[in-house]
Amino acid sequence: MTIPEVSNNNSYINREISWLQFNARVLQEATDEKVPLIERLRFLGIFSNNLDEFFKVRYATVKRIVEAGKGGKNELGGIRAKELLEIITQIVIKQQSESVDILNDIDKLLKAENIYIIDETQIDDVQDEFIREYFLKIISPALVTIILNDSIVLPNLKDSAAYLAVRMLMSGDNKQFALIEIPKSVNRFIVLPKQGDKDHIIMVDDLLRHCLGDIFNIFDYKAVSAHMIKITRDGELDFESDLSKSFIEKISDSVKHREVGEPVRFVYDKTIHKETLRYLMSKMGIDDTDSIIPGGRYHNRRDYMGFPSLGRKDLLYDKIEALPIKNLSLKNSIFGAIAKKDYLLHAPYQTFSYVVKFLREAALDPKVKTIKITIYRLAEISHVASSLINAAINGKSVTVSIELRARFDEQANINYAQQMKDEGVNLIFGVVGLKVHSKMCVIERQEGKKIKRYGFISTGNFNESTAKIYTDYTLFTSNRKILKDVNKIFNFFETNYRIYRYKHLIVSPHYTKNAVFKLINAEIENVKQGREGLIRLKMNSISSYPMIDKLYEASRAGVKIQMIVRGICCLIPGIKGMSENIEVISVVDKFLEHSRIYIFGNNGNSKLYISSADWMTRNIENRVEVSCPIYDEDIKKEIIDTFNISWSDNVKARVLNDSQENEYLKNDKDKVRSQFAIYDYYLNK
Repeated sequence: MTIPEVSNNNSYINREISWLQFNARVLQEATDEKVPLIERLRFLGIFSNNLDEFFKVRYATVKRIVEAGKGGKNELGGIRAKELLEIITQIVIKQQSESVDILNDIDKLLKAENIYIIDETQIDDVQDEFIREYFLKIISPALVTIILNDSIVLPNLKDSAAYLAVRMLMSGDNKQFALIEIPKSVNRFIVLPKQGDKDHIIMVDDLLRHCLGDIFNIFDYKAVSAHMIKITRDGELDFESDLSKSFIEKISDSVKHREVGEPVRFVYDKTIHKETLRYLMSKMGIDDTDSIIPGGRYHNRRDYMGFPSLGRKDLLYDKIEALPIKNLSLKNSIFGAIAKKDYLLHAPYQTFSYVVKFLREAALDPKVKTIKITIYRLAEISHVASSLINAAINGKSVTVSIELRARFDEQANINYAQQMKDEGVNLIFGVVGLKVHSKMCVIERQEGKKIKRYGFISTGNFNESTAKIYTDYTLFTSNRKILKDVNKIFNFFETNYRIYRYKHLIVSPHYTKNAVFKLINAEIENVKQGREGLIRLKMNSISSYPMIDKLYEASRAGVKIQMIVRGICCLIPGIKGMSENIEVISVVDKFLEHSRIYIFGNNGNSKLYISSADWMTRNIENRVEVSCPIYDEDIKKEIIDTFNISWSDNVKARVLNDSQENEYLKNDKDKVRSQFAIYDYYLNK
C-alpha cells in the first residue's frame, strides 16, 4: 500500500506517517558515508529504538480507535484508522527491509576494517573454548528458558524483549517447542579474544545457538533450530482508582503492568519454520489488528546503540570538548554574574556544568531560602537531584514538581522522587489532567532586607546525560519580571483551581494558542501595512491543526515563514494558495535537535522566545509549558545567529514537502554542516 498523496482536499500530512518519515531520516544517517562506521551502526540502533516506542504509543493508540469501532478519520488527517494500521505496517516492512540491507553493507565495511561479527557457524576452536566458559559463568545463570506444551498457558512475553523460538524434532517426528529469553543483564555484543590485528564479535543470540546442546541436553532430539521473535506491547499507562495508594505507588504499579499490556507488533525471523510461527501466534493470541512483520535473523537492533567501540576512535565521531560560556566562570559565584546580566547556555556545545553549579551554589549559600524547580527526565545518576537533596539537608525550602508520567522514564523519576521525599523535599506530582513539561527553576535569596530571585528557564530536560547529545538553550536570569511569572506557575501547581495571569511568559494550557495567534496576527498586519511579515520557528514537531491553519492563513497573507522541524510535520509547505510562503527543513545529524525557538519579525525589532513546547495538541492544551521572551539583545543575536546557521545547512538538512521523500537540501553555496558550524561559532566567540 502506497502512502496517500497530498491533495488540496487534504491540508495535513498524517501524524503517524510523518513520524515514520522522520525515522526514515534517522535511517539515512546509517547509510551516509560521511558518518563514521560504528556511528552508522548506532544510528541503526536509534532507528530501531524509535520504532519500538512508536508501536508502544502511536500504533497502540490507532489500534484502540479501531477496536472501539471508530473511524478516526477527522483525528488522523483524513485516513481511516483501520487503513492507517495497514499503511503503517507496509511502511515499516519496507523500512525494516532497508535496515537489514544497510546492516549487511556495514558488515562488509567492518570486515574491511578487520572487525568481524561472526555467527555460530564461524567459531574456531580457540573461540569455542572462550565461548563455552563465558556461557557457563556469565550467561547460563541469567537464562530463562520456557518449555512449551498444549497443557500449559504461555506466560506473557515481556515487552520488547527478544526471544529465540526453539523447535526440536523428536523421535517419531514429534516436535517440542521452547522459548529462550535473551537476557538483558548481559551485553548483546561479546568481544572475543583478539587474533592478530583482527577483532571478532559474536552476538548473544548466536552464542546461544552455539550452546543449544548444553541448554537442551536432557532432550533426545534429532534436530534443533532457533529463530528470533519479539513482541511489542501497548505502552499506555493505566491507573488504578484505589484511594489507599499514593500517586508514586499507582505510577509504579502501572509501569509494571505495561510489561503485560496488549500486543501491538509481532516481529519474527522470516526463515522461521511455518509450523513454529503458527504455533506461537496461536499461543500468544496475535490477531489481524496487530502489526505482523517478517524480519531478518536479528531483532532488538536498538542494542546497536551500545555497539562496542573496540578502541577504534577512527570509526567514531570526534568527541567535542564542551565549551565555557563567555565571561561566566564556573570558579566564581553564578549568582554574582547573573545579578549583572543574563547568560545563555547552548548545550551540548557549551557545558551543562553551569546548571549543576547553579544548584550546588544555591544548596550551600546561607542566603538562599527557597528553591523551586520542575523535573521531567532525570539522568540515571543525577547531580541535579543530589544538589536538591543537599539543599534540603542544609535547611532550604525545596519544592520539586516532578513528572512521574514522563514516558519510559517513569521508574528513574520514581526512584529519585522517593529519595527526595525521604530527605524532606516538598514534592508536587504535576497537575490533575496535565503533564508538567516546562523546564524552569527559581530561587529566592535574602539580600539585605530584600528577597531577590535568580533562576533559569530551558528548552530541555535538566539531565546530564542528554545534555551531551541534545541541543537545548537554557537562559540564566535575575530578571524580576520573568521570575515573578515563574513563581506564579509554582503557585498554580500548589493551587491549580486558580488561573494566574502572566505578563511576560507564555504558558500552556491557558494562554499559548491565543498568545501565538496574536503574534502571528501582528505579522499578518505588517504585510497589510506594506511592511515585511516574517516568522521563523524551530521545534521538534508540529501536528496541531489550529496552529497549522494559522500558519496557512499567514502564508496566504504574504508572511514569509521559515521552519526547522526535526520530527513530525503535519503541515504541508509550498502548496499554491495554501502554503506557498512556507519553507520547512529538518536537520538530523550527530546531535538530536531538541531546542524550540519562536522568532517573530515585528517590523525589524524581533520578538524571540525559547520554549519547552512543540506545536502539538498535547503541548498546547494538555501540558504545562513555558515560552520565555529573550530581552537581552546580545542573547537575542546569538540565538538568531545559530538559527541562521541551521537554516543554511546544506549537508544534513532535508527538505520537508508534499513528496515526503526526505531529499537533502542542495544548493551551490559553500558547504555548511550546521552542528559543526555552530560549535565553531562558539569556539570563535
